[in-house]
Amino acid sequence: MTSENALGGFLRARRELIKPEDVGIASGGRRRVPGLRREELAMLAGISTDYYLRLEQGRDRNPSDPIINSLARALMLDDEAAAYLRALAVPPRRRVRRRPGRVPVGIDELVRLHLDMPSFVHDRYMNVISANPLAEALSPCYRVGTNVLRTTFLNPEVRELYNDWERTAHSLVASVRALASPDLDDPQLAELVGDLSIRSEDFRRLWARHDVRARTSGTAHLLHPQIGPVSLNFQKLEITGTDRQIVVIYHVPPGSDAAERLSLLANIAATTEQLAPVPTSSSNDRYPD
Repeated sequence: MTSENALGGFLRARRELIKPEDVGIASGGRRRVPGLRREELAMLAGISTDYYLRLEQGRDRNPSDPIINSLARALMLDDEAAAYLRALAVPPRRRVRRRPGRVPVGIDELVRLHLDMPSFVHDRYMNVISANPLAEALSPCYRVGTNVLRTTFLNPEVRELYNDWERTAHSLVASVRALASPDLDDPQLAELVGDLSIRSEDFRRLWARHDVRARTSGTAHLLHPQIGPVSLNFQKLEITGTDRQIVVIYHVPPGSDAAERLSLLANIAATTEQLAPVPTSSSNDRYPD
């Protein structure tokens, strides 16, 4: 991700995803580019082709609100994607490298000690900074110290874990973009995205789509190597007073087959934890007041 022409990159990517027939334009035979032509999108947005070209090429980076609204309608953006577009049109601020965030002590204790469902906390960069044993047993992505985005694309175990890995990965990338807004050229995120773009063709392809979606709930379908197929509902809650830290909690109906499978996984995780070496630092050492 680069701050040089983020607005132009977004406009181009979203333009190329729209089929002419979806907006009432005849395809007219073979087209040299996917999606809409620049002049077609400019017409739909009610602006000149020359001005649209300046936006896409980065020669004009701060369009007015009415133009942003027109472009959002022409690109058929939902509310989240439109808000992302508006953030791209705001003049950039001076960026600073953030220090790693610490989980609030109460949230850390709640997640690790009191929630009996798989639960973890990640920061705005998808680094896992707190998790209970059940979450760590559920997926390699949810182990403290890992990065969910990096592990999803680079760990072969994760591809085997999800029934529909492509859909899961697509949703995750869209969530990362939503978390990044409005700090779209954050140096730490740029470093993560740059590394993954080099190491994963799948990530590079999905990131280039510029999809934006803060998925706050849903269902994950897993094929777990220890407990077999299981479907889990999840809820994501942003922790107030933090730099966009998110608590993710998986849950299932009591008495269901999924609940029985999670109970089995909890027993496996408890046994593993008993066999593990005793840590030399306490929770208070990790997360001081």
